[in-house]
Amino acid sequence: MHDVELLMPAGNLEKLEYAVRYGANAVYLGVVDFSLRAMRKGELITLKNLKEAVNLAHSLGAKAYLTLNIFAFNDDIKQLKGCIDVFKDANPDAVILSDFGVFNLVRKYMPDTPVHISTQTNTLNYESVKFWRDLGAARVILARELAIKDIAKIREKVPDIELECFVHGSQCVSFSGRCLLSDYFTNGERKANHGNCSQPCRWSYKLVEETRPGQYYEIHQDGRGSHILSPKDLCLVEYLPQLIDAGVDSLKVEGRTKSLYYVSAVAKTYRQAIDECLKNPNADLHKYFIELKKVGNRGYTTGFALGNNNGDSYSYDISKGLAGADFLCEFKGVEKDGYYLVKVKNKMLLGDEIEIITPDEQFTTKVCGFMTEDGEFPELGNTNDDIYIKLEHHLNDYNYAIARTVGVKEYVS
Repeated sequence: MHDVELLMPAGNLEKLEYAVRYGANAVYLGVVDFSLRAMRKGELITLKNLKEAVNLAHSLGAKAYLTLNIFAFNDDIKQLKGCIDVFKDANPDAVILSDFGVFNLVRKYMPDTPVHISTQTNTLNYESVKFWRDLGAARVILARELAIKDIAKIREKVPDIELECFVHGSQCVSFSGRCLLSDYFTNGERKANHGNCSQPCRWSYKLVEETRPGQYYEIHQDGRGSHILSPKDLCLVEYLPQLIDAGVDSLKVEGRTKSLYYVSAVAKTYRQAIDECLKNPNADLHKYFIELKKVGNRGYTTGFALGNNNGDSYSYDISKGLAGADFLCEFKGVEKDGYYLVKVKNKMLLGDEIEIITPDEQFTTKVCGFMTEDGEFPELGNTNDDIYIKLEHHLNDYNYAIARTVGVKEYVS
């Protein structure tokens, strides 16, 4: 088996650092207006700190790919021309794009920067991959609609270009993300392919044909209506050996809008799974699937990867991702008299059993005490508190540590 890249989302600077420290070889990041995700929280990546973000990734030994994959109108092209010097100065390891006009500008003004062709181009066959290779692309991010056997055929026919595919995260109901539902339902105010999708596929619907009263299409429906357009989340962790054998160079996780906990836990799990299957292609990877149930998801599916995508790939009962374990706290890198300073994300009680995750460790322990900055010793830590906690088990390295509840809640399918 060949080495393979784990590519994680970097929604902001903090998530970028955690993604790399938890195992990513590379991150993809975007700035407002040119990326298909509009970020709203954390220290956002902007034109002003883009170079800082790229340098941060490089300082940690990872690559950073800049996403410029919007479907560009004339005004977008004009704006892009005004920003191209900033992109060039940031020196990303590659630019991810889908638009021919953006392609032309990047090749003209950033000729030494590799180009990665976005999944938005719906690349499904080896002739399309040859086309992009002959234009000078270094990598093609294949459409999610491909089966692993089709990826293997593309690799066989086009051995001299990098191939990337999605292995985990939310999926769009539309063909490779080319959706106009959000544009339509918001009167053009929230354009899906300009990074501001309102996700109508996650809304609750009831099916009515107004000219045929009393005639109804039978669909599963409960008190919340029917989520007939909402795909389950992709999870291919158990099929990593097949993907690597098929010739995939980069395994991509979706989720630039996901939480710090999500990014850290998913990166750690895929890092461990990749490393194990590279050592032992016949390894049983199901334990990593169980680990991934602990992060937010709408139920998991293998999508098109096995060639049998069907109605079971849709989440008919939930639209919002539900985590099998609650994110309890983020360690802030400060220790005082045996207590660790944390930012509480969900209420914690004295005596609670919790699971600690760090880039190098994972174990369960108990909360033995709380301490405030004023030296008081409360019985709990409330959501959003900055408080010191004492644990039954000492951490070898509490920098970048996070904590969650133990086990998997039953409602995660």
